[in-house]
Amino acid sequence: MTFIDIPEALRPKNPPKTESKPSQPSEPPKPSENTSGKTDESQWGYDLYPERRRGASRSLTDVLTMTKGREELRKMDCERGVYRCIKESPLVRLMLGALKSSGCAIDIRRHISCEKCAPNVSGGFDPILNQVVICHNNTFKESAIQGVLTHELIHMFDYCRNNLDFKNLDHLACTEIRAANLVHCSFVSAWLNGDTSIFKFRDTHQYCVRNKALSSMLAVRDVTREQAMEAIERVFSKCYNDLEPLGRRLRRNSLDMHRAFQDGYYYGYED
Repeated sequence: MTFIDIPEALRPKNPPKTESKPSQPSEPPKPSENTSGKTDESQWGYDLYPERRRGASRSLTDVLTMTKGREELRKMDCERGVYRCIKESPLVRLMLGALKSSGCAIDIRRHISCEKCAPNVSGGFDPILNQVVICHNNTFKESAIQGVLTHELIHMFDYCRNNLDFKNLDHLACTEIRAANLVHCSFVSAWLNGDTSIFKFRDTHQYCVRNKALSSMLAVRDVTREQAMEAIERVFSKCYNDLEPLGRRLRRNSLDMHRAFQDGYYYGYED
């Protein structure tokens, strides 16, 4: 699993400051191998999504406590939430239109999956299967499903439109910066999450974007905070100013989502 969305309560609050260094091409970290010669999937985040490419076992405890039945109900609730977002959310509809316009039309049955995940993630994008994952055990409200779905569709959009190497830290940092920039960060949300104060209002949004991108990278890659921050700083200016396909940074409690959806018509982004 390449990209993740982390519940707000589990995000790190203070990204470290890094000294500026000459820009150098990043070397993707090499996955470790176990004694059998197989690649360690935890290097790339697949251990966060236990249902990916291997069946989930059903223990006697699950049968006795009816855990499996409750999970199936949560999955159905998640799927209904995804369906409503696809029909009603301006952001999700805009992303679907942008993907379709780019030659990557979405089939909801094929490209979006509600699954049980590790407790510290709420969604992800699997570039190998080309699927968005919504974690039904961690994402309950429809507003949360909309945020996670839009976040992961931005990763899918970047994968569709650009020749991304998902094991390259610079590429990973760029798409995480874009998703945080376009979907998650506003002054109000940054204030509530402790990412800003009235004394650093000017840099509030950029600080929030860096923090969100850092937390996502650390959760899905076996790298240090310093390595992740260096990658973020190398690409920040270019990726922060890339607003495709929304065309704007969304303000909380505004009509920006609806305006972005309406403007998408002029760029051929029709769902």
